[in-house]
Amino acid sequence: MSEIKNDIQLFEDKKIRTAWDPARVEWYFSVVDVVAVLTDQPTQRGASNYWAKLKQRLKQEGADQLLTNCQQLKMLSADGKRYLTDVADTEQLLRIIQSIPSPKAEPFKLWLAQVGRERIEETIDPEQAIDRALEPRWVPRS
Repeated sequence: MSEIKNDIQLFEDKKIRTAWDPARVEWYFSVVDVVAVLTDQPTQRGASNYWAKLKQRLKQEGADQLLTNCQQLKMLSADGKRYLTDVADTEQLLRIIQSIPSPKAEPFKLWLAQVGRERIEETIDPEQAIDRALEPRWVPRS
């Protein structure tokens, strides 16, 4: 990856380390940071341990492809140093979130289920995709 730009995103006032790869036109997210937020881990060590156990469970479930495709990038840590950190692109991250038993992960899971249902319906009836594209979307007022 070349010229990756590291950044911080906030979710519920918690920091999620991210990296933008312009060559792949893809965001990467620190998996440990997302796990920490969704599972209310009080420490980075707790989040790392949770992620390690979740990786073991994912392997047992046969999600080796997901874990094999996860990359590591050097990201800034709380101590000001850069360490190799497990990162996931958007698709990988959404799959990981599906495996996290947490009330905070539930809205993501419901949204994924809705999108999945819509895609299946569109496969059966392609006209539905056109209808959805033409539906007026809510736009916030300025």
